[in-house]
Amino acid sequence: MSPGHQSAGGGLKHPGITRQQVLALIALTLMWGINWPMMKVAVRELPPLYLRGLTMFLGSCWLMAYFRYRGLRLWPATPREWRDIVLLGIPNMFILHTVSILGIVSLASGRAAILSYVFPVWTVVFGVLFMGQQLNKRVVIAVIAALLGIGLLISHELTALQGKPMGVMWMEIGAISWAIGTLWMRRIRFTLPVQSLSVWMMMLSGPCIILLAMATETWPAWDISPMAWGALFYSVFVNYGFAQLIWFGFARDLPSSTSAMSIMAVPLIGTLFATFMVGEWPHWQDYVALICVLTAIAAVLLPSRSSPAANG
Repeated sequence: MSPGHQSAGGGLKHPGITRQQVLALIALTLMWGINWPMMKVAVRELPPLYLRGLTMFLGSCWLMAYFRYRGLRLWPATPREWRDIVLLGIPNMFILHTVSILGIVSLASGRAAILSYVFPVWTVVFGVLFMGQQLNKRVVIAVIAALLGIGLLISHELTALQGKPMGVMWMEIGAISWAIGTLWMRRIRFTLPVQSLSVWMMMLSGPCIILLAMATETWPAWDISPMAWGALFYSVFVNYGFAQLIWFGFARDLPSSTSAMSIMAVPLIGTLFATFMVGEWPHWQDYVALICVLTAIAAVLLPSRSSPAANG
């Protein structure tokens, strides 16, 4: 998950898509989808906030080294650029990544992915409520479908013997924070390169999450299984690393409809891979909720047939 990923719904119109972009998008979607069960593997053996803060900070360190090698302007030049980093980093990184890792502790990873990726719907809803965007039939359909999906998962958590409805709340707080961050990203005219902006948001949010972990968790013993070490490696180098590079290199230039398909596929992949990676077998509520959420995402992100973007 990244700020670049958030802006997909407001993508530009492009004449076409290359084979290289298709392959990059497939790789990106798989990386972010598989990351959900990977995180579940890690939180079974490590304190969640320490896990999140350390992996985010380490990922930002090697990304910064890479972008420095490529000659990108990294250091903010004005107080306004520092302000943009803080304002955008709070909802896009700190809140989102803190509450989402707490949600993964409580929920099946596939279920957490489904709930998190409702964020495009909340983005549109807040745009209608506070920014004068148009309310239309597709927005209404999206809201109804999203609420049905969330309601199904909440009802199952409430009725299950070991259900944890608080996990649903954590994920929706994260989705709402993600939506607010998306709107801010669209409205703030930041001058720092988006790669530098994202790296700084990660680099500052990581230590803040670690400080929160110091106040609420015990330091991990690091006596963990090879699978958990693999999940840590994956989080640092793939989720916070290679996936970010692919997005910055290719996916931000894709047509909005193509990027929307990627967003829709992430919770589907997370749910499927969770079955054999962490032994989480979905219930019928998960399948129906997934269909509802995919319907909601499609309603707000996919262009209508009459839109020029549909032909691009």
